[in-house]
Amino acid sequence: MPSIFTKIVNGEIPCYKVAEDENFLAFLDINPLTKGHTLIIPKKEIDYIFDLPDDLYSGIMNFAKQIAPAIQKACPCLRIGVAIIGLEVPHAHIHLIPLQSMHDINFSNPKLKLRSAELSDIADNINKYL
Repeated sequence: MPSIFTKIVNGEIPCYKVAEDENFLAFLDINPLTKGHTLIIPKKEIDYIFDLPDDLYSGIMNFAKQIAPAIQKACPCLRIGVAIIGLEVPHAHIHLIPLQSMHDINFSNPKLKLRSAELSDIADNINKYL
């Protein structure tokens, strides 16, 4: 059964797209830790990040490296935190999270509840810095 991320890649589920190329997709987390919390995924469904072929592994990191500065400009913060957990969805992905403090990257924190219009605005704002 396809993962929720594969359904997003296939257009079966909508997302707040930040950027994409032929191999990767960046979109906002709909239950973010902070405004601008973005997920980076390979379009090919592979469960575990360390199972990615070398070209996709280095490619996803390079894609994330391109997206992070745009997030930081759109959502001013001290740093963009990077988290790879891999337990919540069986599809390799990277979290890019705008940080003001170490506390902001704690996944046990309450998630933000943002309206659709606000998520669209954030995605558009990040995209304009790419």
